[in-house]
Amino acid sequence: MVHALYGLEGTLSPLDSERDQNFRLTETDDARWVVKIANAAESADALAFQAALLRHVAVVDREFPVPHLRATLAGEDLGRWTGPDGQEHFIRVVSWLPGKPFATGPKTDDSFTELGTLLGRMTLALQSFGHPAAHRVFDWDLMQSGRSRQRFDFVEDARRREILQYFLDRFDRQIQPQLRRSRAQVIHGDANDYNLLVDDRGGIAGLIDFGDAIHSALINELAVAAAYVILDRPAPIDDAARIAAAFHRINPLRAAELDLLFDLIAMRLVISVTMSASRRDRIKDNEYLSISEAPAWKLLERLRAMDPVFAAAILRQACGFEAAPGARATIAWIKRHGPRLDSVLDAAPRLQSKALVPFGDPADPIAIASAAGDAAAAEALWNERAAAEQVTLGIGPWGEDRPVYTAAAFQSRLAEGERRSMHLGLDLFLPAGSALHAPLSGKIVDLFASDVPQDYGHAVLLEHTPETGITFYSLWGHLSAATLEGLKVGATVEPGKIFAWMGAPAENGGWQPHVHLQLLTYRPARAADVIGAGEPRYRSVWAELFPDPAGFADIPPETFHRTGSSPDDIYAARRTRLIRNLSTSYRRPLKIVRGEGVYLYDDRGRAYLDCYNNVAHLGHAHPEVVEVLARQASILNTNTRYLHDDIIAYAEALTATLPKPLTVAAFVCSGSEANELALRLARNYADARGIVALDWAYHGNTQALIEISPYKYKRKGGKGRPPTTGEAALPDDYRAPADWPRDEIGRRYAASVAEAAAMLKREGHGPAAFIAESLPSSAGQIVLPPGYLTAAYAAARAAGALVIADEVQIGFGRIGTHMWAFEADGVVPDIVTMGKPIGNGHPMAAVVTTAEIADRFNNGMEYFNTFGGNPVSCKVGQKVLEILKRDRLLDNATRIGDDLLGRMGKLAERHPVIGDVRGVGLMLGLDLVEDRRTKQPATAY
Repeated sequence: MVHALYGLEGTLSPLDSERDQNFRLTETDDARWVVKIANAAESADALAFQAALLRHVAVVDREFPVPHLRATLAGEDLGRWTGPDGQEHFIRVVSWLPGKPFATGPKTDDSFTELGTLLGRMTLALQSFGHPAAHRVFDWDLMQSGRSRQRFDFVEDARRREILQYFLDRFDRQIQPQLRRSRAQVIHGDANDYNLLVDDRGGIAGLIDFGDAIHSALINELAVAAAYVILDRPAPIDDAARIAAAFHRINPLRAAELDLLFDLIAMRLVISVTMSASRRDRIKDNEYLSISEAPAWKLLERLRAMDPVFAAAILRQACGFEAAPGARATIAWIKRHGPRLDSVLDAAPRLQSKALVPFGDPADPIAIASAAGDAAAAEALWNERAAAEQVTLGIGPWGEDRPVYTAAAFQSRLAEGERRSMHLGLDLFLPAGSALHAPLSGKIVDLFASDVPQDYGHAVLLEHTPETGITFYSLWGHLSAATLEGLKVGATVEPGKIFAWMGAPAENGGWQPHVHLQLLTYRPARAADVIGAGEPRYRSVWAELFPDPAGFADIPPETFHRTGSSPDDIYAARRTRLIRNLSTSYRRPLKIVRGEGVYLYDDRGRAYLDCYNNVAHLGHAHPEVVEVLARQASILNTNTRYLHDDIIAYAEALTATLPKPLTVAAFVCSGSEANELALRLARNYADARGIVALDWAYHGNTQALIEISPYKYKRKGGKGRPPTTGEAALPDDYRAPADWPRDEIGRRYAASVAEAAAMLKREGHGPAAFIAESLPSSAGQIVLPPGYLTAAYAAARAAGALVIADEVQIGFGRIGTHMWAFEADGVVPDIVTMGKPIGNGHPMAAVVTTAEIADRFNNGMEYFNTFGGNPVSCKVGQKVLEILKRDRLLDNATRIGDDLLGRMGKLAERHPVIGDVRGVGLMLGLDLVEDRRTKQPATAY
């Protein structure tokens, strides 16, 4: 027959098959072919469809490893032959593909990846192929999985029937409606582990048997292949995910298709086992047909034990999608808007006295006692440690790998031999009976009660929809039995209201008293289905399904993760690696690792309201400033020898905030540089060196500025007043002589400016400038008496000196009422220096003066500053000015400052040590005194 139709001769060897008769033909020259004699029941159309498919693939993807069809001597794809029984059979001859079945070869990560790539190429090649015979009724087609119900009664075992019923019901209710809306095309339809050929290394060598090819959903190609190759694998969903990811790289899938894959894998197995059951009597001697039945049942049992949500999440993430629809948007919302922990617990001070409960340390006594189920011992050990460390709130972090989960229920259902040891919630440890407040509005969707050891005990599941498009869930576990008595499914808990209490060990699953707070980005069927611990290997999946509640509770990440050296080690290193007199604040110096808004965070996650830092004018790490800084730094940063638009734009924007004639700017890198340049401008203009400064003033760290800063030269290490410096009296309204009339205080203090200038002249040092902060800060937040600056500026100018307003620390609207503090007295200086808040922490500063003074400074000596006025700094400076105006921060400084002054005044009424409350805007101070009558400073405080 073969010789007559194809002109081939050789040796025939029989091959396994379900319906056809297949033979391997080896010619005398060792060339090999496969001869396929079709079952008499096969239609010519079906075989023509397969032949056309092979021809199409060979043309579209010439390198694709599929058999090539050999034409008959007459040039036809199908040969015809009448057998001894008189029936006509169709004959096909295709090329032999070397290799062995995937089922018998080594299974590696690479082989699964190659399989996914192969299927991606196959489906891509078939996108442009169609055939009338591709549309047919076919029991093995996953689109028609519901037909398996017709074979349901052939399965007798009750447990197995329950598994079939579960997946068939899910298919009817959830999968089939979505499958019908999915993309469809011609697929191979049976890329099982015996139709896939591999080479000796396990690499995919070929795909054979196109007898099940059909027009079906694209995702079914993946499902069929995965169903067979993941049999008897320790982590079957991981293997399926690897195949899907490789497929996706070649032929991109949709997230909605991946959501169907888990059930479709199961349904392929359902078809297989019910088909085997219906044919049991007929195929008991056919090893080829029954070879996968036992492992198929085993895998079905494992899939039944898995949560489909988790399987879908693994598959979705493998292809680059979020683990659950909307998960990433929800997580972003939670991070932006999560309520603070003190809205959940009764005592806000606990936020400043918290410690980690060491469940993640298998050698810690608390962990050992908990693993042994001895909640009383664990609680006693915790209380002892908390007392020693002076903490009142224990925290068990999300993501901690815990050895305490010893119950059988923590055995993994996703990966054999692994345990669910990674904590997926946030534990807050307080005494049993501690009240919990609803942090935001929530609807009760389920209540749960269990007396199983290491379970939740009593739990509440809430649904939150804080805004359109954002819905998530919170589980509160290990509660008291009394909690559930007062709640009802469907009811709403209002924000701030007490809705639950922590349970004792006898009612909370046998744990040390605490609440387990867990967030979910998907809706579980019931609270009992929410796992409180997961396998560490799926950490990225859990992070999207069960976001870390630390952000929700506004617990800083530093609470759980510390980096770098300890504060003590750093302090010791500073003393050897840095200059010895580099100062630190506080008796126990703080290691500050992060700033955000108005808070600074230390290395233990403790938040400090920052009332002291004087550069983060708009708040630490202001996102707009950070963004503009990073963007410009990625484009260009250079010195001012090159022309650039931004230095002009910034100079114009900055000088526009100042009164005329202050129109010319110079940019430097620090307040000290600004004041140093101001001295040079003044001394050059006046051709003199004398400087009048206020007593206890501080103007910077250069030698020239130390010499005009009594705050430095009159204290330890200082060498006293230099002869070129004249000291004017500090205009301290609080300590003004009692006999001075109130409306004369400013003018009388200003007289000392004239006296200091006169003294300099007498000693041969003409006064070049009078320099003063417009609200002396280092001297004690001194609010200048009305009229002081007017009289002081007049006195200085009468002596031939220029006036320098040091606004380095107090400018840019910090006083609230005005952008620049000197404006409060209606005066205009000759030179203004500014720094600190100018760049919201970025190192930059500026000097603004008149055109006349600037022209005089242009005396032939070049002025150059490497970094002053660089493009990055100018962009930052412009953004700071923009935000100050847009967000009305001067009004904010006034409003907050007035409120603080009022509250500080009430403190003064109760505490005699407070002699004076003073300030304006956000430049505020308390003057502490030993006695309000003598006003002797209370330096001990």
